[in-house]
Amino acid sequence: MATTEKRDYYEVLGLAREASVDDIKKAYRRLAVKYHPDKNPGDADAEEKFKEAAEAYGVLSDDEKRARYDRFGHQAGGSGGFDPNQFADFGDILGDLFGFGDFFGTGKRRSARAARGNDLRYDLTLEFEEAVFGKDITIDVPRVATCETCKGSGAKPGTQPVTCSGCAGRGQVRYSQGFFAVARTCPQCGGAGKVIKDPCANCDGAGRVREEKTISVKVPAGVDDGSRLRVAAEGEAGFNGGPPGDLYVFISVHEHAKFTRRDYDIHSEQTITFTQAALGAEVQTDTIDGPESLRIPPGTQPSQVFRLRGKGVQFLQGPGRGDQYVHVTVRIPTTLDDTQRELLTRYAEAEGETPLQDKGVFGKVKDFFTAP
Repeated sequence: MATTEKRDYYEVLGLAREASVDDIKKAYRRLAVKYHPDKNPGDADAEEKFKEAAEAYGVLSDDEKRARYDRFGHQAGGSGGFDPNQFADFGDILGDLFGFGDFFGTGKRRSARAARGNDLRYDLTLEFEEAVFGKDITIDVPRVATCETCKGSGAKPGTQPVTCSGCAGRGQVRYSQGFFAVARTCPQCGGAGKVIKDPCANCDGAGRVREEKTISVKVPAGVDDGSRLRVAAEGEAGFNGGPPGDLYVFISVHEHAKFTRRDYDIHSEQTITFTQAALGAEVQTDTIDGPESLRIPPGTQPSQVFRLRGKGVQFLQGPGRGDQYVHVTVRIPTTLDDTQRELLTRYAEAEGETPLQDKGVFGKVKDFFTAP
């Protein structure tokens, strides 16, 4: 009876003989994905190639077996047929590819694990001054909390969850699939290994309930539009005794009628008369702390900017505040009385200028009738 000669293990994996352990593992992963029986149902050739790749990996991934194989080839002991039980890390290699950690019965028993609760988001709108100076506020947050009646167990007080009969408490059931066994999550208990016979009436066995909690939040001075505050452990309750999530407060800030913020500085406008700009003056300007005296030096030009140190926003990190920048706008009068016009005309003549003369109503009528 004719026998089929075994292929070289390096040839099976498509590798050179000096290939590293990582190269061997990567090559095996690639072939396992390609020829796995789940992806090739009923394909005997694919199943045989899958076994062949697994056998090659089982030898070449073991330093001692590989050394014997490199010296003696297939005549070396321990390099014979496919035996999934001898390859302890098959579950590690294939579990994340096909979704079952106990691929060859070598993985750890799965159970319902404690899990951290979900984080929550709350959108908070502040007035400009509240963001600048900070504020202690209270907010009402809807969330999922641990059931106080059953303390999160889901079972009626005085009772306990019982061992699942479907998996005998293992959290998994095993199925025969082709030439190997596959372990999957128990559908009866969802992997918990236990089931609740007498559920808690308050939470209907969920172990968690919905509630609305009033939470105190300290908004620090200096927060800005788009800032985010983290309130630890005020998110949703954890699963199976896991820690709660966090609450994140996202801040938006209303615009101010007089002030504009740029980082930690405040910008504002101050209107002055053209005589104040020319001769200088002491004016009152608005700041976030209230009215403040501002000195206008003689010869101030339109759009000139003055800085008030320390009149900006409190720094979030460390002491101190930003500054306020006051942008000057010069107001030009639209009407003049006779005295004002005379004074300005004399000033213009002194500057060598010829001001436009207002002829009045009668002068304009005369020009109309005498025009050619």
